[in-house]
Formats: sequence, C-alpha cells, structure tokens
Amino acid sequence: MPRVRESRGRRNAELTLLIFVMILVGAYAATVEATALDTITSDFWVPVALVAGVFLALHVVIRFLAPYADPAIVPAVALLNGLGVAFLRRLDLAFADANERADLPIFSGVGGRQLAWTLIAVVLAAGLLIIVRDHRAVSRYAYTLGLVGIVLVMIPAVLPRRFSEINGAKLWIIFPGGFQIQPGEFAKLALVSFFAYYLVRKREVLSLASRRFLGIDFPRGRDLGPVVAVWMLSLLVLVFEKDLGTALLYFGMFVVILYVATERVSWLIIGLLLFFGGAFLAYALGASIGGPFANFYQRADIWLDPFADPYDDGFQMVQSLLGLGTGGLFGAGPGGGQPNKIPLVVSDFVFAGLGEEIGLFGLSALLVVYLLIVERGLRAGLAVRDSFGKLVAGGLAFTLGLQVFVIVGGVTGLIPLTGQTTPFLSAGGSSLMANWLIIGMLLRISDAAGRPVTGAPAGRPGGPGGGGPPAQLHGAPTEVIRS
Repeated sequence: MPRVRESRGRRNAELTLLIFVMILVGAYAATVEATALDTITSDFWVPVALVAGVFLALHVVIRFLAPYADPAIVPAVALLNGLGVAFLRRLDLAFADANERADLPIFSGVGGRQLAWTLIAVVLAAGLLIIVRDHRAVSRYAYTLGLVGIVLVMIPAVLPRRFSEINGAKLWIIFPGGFQIQPGEFAKLALVSFFAYYLVRKREVLSLASRRFLGIDFPRGRDLGPVVAVWMLSLLVLVFEKDLGTALLYFGMFVVILYVATERVSWLIIGLLLFFGGAFLAYALGASIGGPFANFYQRADIWLDPFADPYDDGFQMVQSLLGLGTGGLFGAGPGGGQPNKIPLVVSDFVFAGLGEEIGLFGLSALLVVYLLIVERGLRAGLAVRDSFGKLVAGGLAFTLGLQVFVIVGGVTGLIPLTGQTTPFLSAGGSSLMANWLIIGMLLRISDAAGRPVTGAPAGRPGGPGGGGPPAQLHGAPTEVIRS
C-alpha cells in the first residue's frame, strides 16, 4: 500500500505541475497577442488547449504504464515544447502582413506545423511506453540498433547535395515536394542503446590500466580501438556532413558513456584530446587545401571574428548577438521584439530570438529547465538496478544536455555555429520526435528505478535489504557499476 500511495502521489504531482505549466504557456500566448496585435484574439487559447490535451493524454498513459516514473520530467518538457509552439506562432505573426495578423489562422505557418509535430511526437513517446514495457528488452536488438544508427548517420553524407544539404550542412534527406527529415536525430537513441550494451559487456576489459601518469590510470593501447573507431566516425561526419555539432554530439556521447561505465577520468582526457586534435586538423586542412574541409574552416573563421564581414558571411552570427544584446537582462517582453530580423530564427537561432524578448533572466530560467531534465535523467540512471539501464539513462540525459550546450554555445559565440536544433523549442519534426522518444525511454527507466524490488526476501541479496546476485544481461553480469 505505501508503494501504491507513492505512485499515486507522483502522478498527482505530475498532473499539478502540468496544469501550472499550461497556465504559464497560455499566459505567454496571450501576452504575445496583446503586445503584437494590441488585442487578444478569441481563439488564442486553441493551440494551448491542444498541446495541454495531448500532454494530459500522455499523463494518463504514464499513470497506467509507468506509475513510478519521475513526475518532473514531462512537465519540464511540456513547458519547453509549449513555449516553442507559442513562440513560433509569435514569429508567424511577425512575418505576416500587418493587416492580416489578427486573422492569421491558428494552424498556418511554422507554428501550426510545430503544433502538428508536437501531437505526433507525444504519440510516439506514448507508443514507446506501450511497446517497451522493460527497457532491458532493448538490449536484445543492440547490434541491430548500432547498425541502424550508423546507417542513419551516414545516409546524408552519401546522398547528392540537392537531396541532403541545407545551409551548408549535409544532415538531411530531402524528398520531392519539400518534405525533409534529419535521420541523425533518430540515430542518437539507437547508438546510445548499442554503446550501453557494448560497454556492459566490455567494461572490465576497458577498465584495465597499463600505465599511471600524473596520478591518472590510462588504458592499454590495444583497448583504444572502440574510441578510435567512434573518433573516426565523428571526423567523417565533420568532414562529409560539414557539421561540428553532430560530430561533437556523437563522440561526446560515447566518451561519456564509456566514462560512466569504467569510472576512469583517463577516457575523458583521451576523448577531449582526440576530438580537439581532430577539429584542429580539419581547420588546418580547410585553410590549406580546402575541399571537404572548407565548410568547417569557413564556420570557424566566422566564429573567430563575425564582425569582419557583418553583412555577408557573418550576418547570422552578428544578428544573433545583436538580438541577445537588445534583450538585455529582462527583454523587450513577449511580442515586443523583432526576432524576425534574425536569420533562421525558427530553427538554429530560436534561442537568440527568444532572448530578445525574455532577456537574460528568461533564458537562464529556460536553461535551468533543461538542467532539471538532464538531472532527472541522470538520477534515473543512478537509481535503476541494472547496468544497461544506468548507461542508457546517463547517455540519453547527457546527450540532451550536450545538444543544448552545442546550440546555445553556437548562437552566443562560444563555439562555432552548428546545424543542431534547440531541443523542444526549435521548429522541426525530426528533432521533436527524436527528443520525445528520448523522454519516453527516460520515463521507462525512471519507472523501473522507482518500482519496488520483488522476487527475493528482504535482507537477502536481490531483496530490498541487499544487493543480490547480479542481474543477467544475455548471460553477462550487468551489476558492474556502482550507484
């Protein structure tokens, strides 16, 4: 009975937070129209009601299928997703003619499409919870998922430019009629699952140290093979898909999962040296021979001095910095700025567009929400009792955090611009669906972490009072990571 009350308490807390979040989103949408139109239209609430309805439907699914899941994850994501839909609707108003803004249909423009993608993405997350009742079942298909992930990453690189390149990055599959999909977004979940399974099996080997240097244990040379292989894959992405962010995302994801599995700082040091060495090599080759390295060199050159050519190559970066600077601490207010002046504000630069209107304080609040999601994902990884779940949850949570760092770092000038999207805020169906699938998996793992231990008496190994014989993952011990 205490466990039943705990699960109900979690779901009731989730419901309360969801209602509060939707009130915030509704208030933001109303403020946008009051500022931009000098009136509030009679149907401003329709998009808010639709996203609230789909989030509440997901809550019902979680209540029955994952009752012990973390109650803060869905409300935090719903806040970001809801604000994303409302801000894209605000951009539709900015791009429309002044005389047509008050009559702009709710389902038109980028905001309407994002609303539709939100409905589809949340349904996919619910579908994952329905299909995957135990996250450990995913390990049965680990090698298949690894192969699928690599294929998804490499497809845009081998396609002709007209079928894969947008704004200089070959990250897409462009179909006739203008429909496009970014397969690398879906590769994240597949590759994390494969990495986790592989490292559960090979953890002991990769933990062996051959030499101690400056107080740090470094691995044997022959054990560097997996890291070098993923490093080479990341460099291929950097060169042929012309995107630093995606390369950093995949390589960082693997190195961090490797660190969690082995608890050796040396893997982080090796990973950082390999990545920055590869990026510097690509920059040097771009400066000297050009070719496939030219795009990366150009992006890095713009990053070093965007104001050297503020009306051409550096225009995007300059407008992003000006938008953030105009927002200041508190912003111009929802609907009060000119985010439509920033190129690609609906996708790559949505963070800068929002920053102009909600200011540094508002952006800091959004970053805290992202941090909360990452922290809750890591907490699920720490609490779950099998090593495969620990690595999957840790890898997925870190991937979300790294993606936010990559895109925010790009639009603020901390690192070169990338082709990444801001999770749950930017327009785009691929990113939204993939990230909601990640949330679905985190919910499944957090539910497993919160469930009572059954199958062994208290005080015995495996019961509530003990550690138990290690759980088996296809014949291999999985309880190899301290929590």
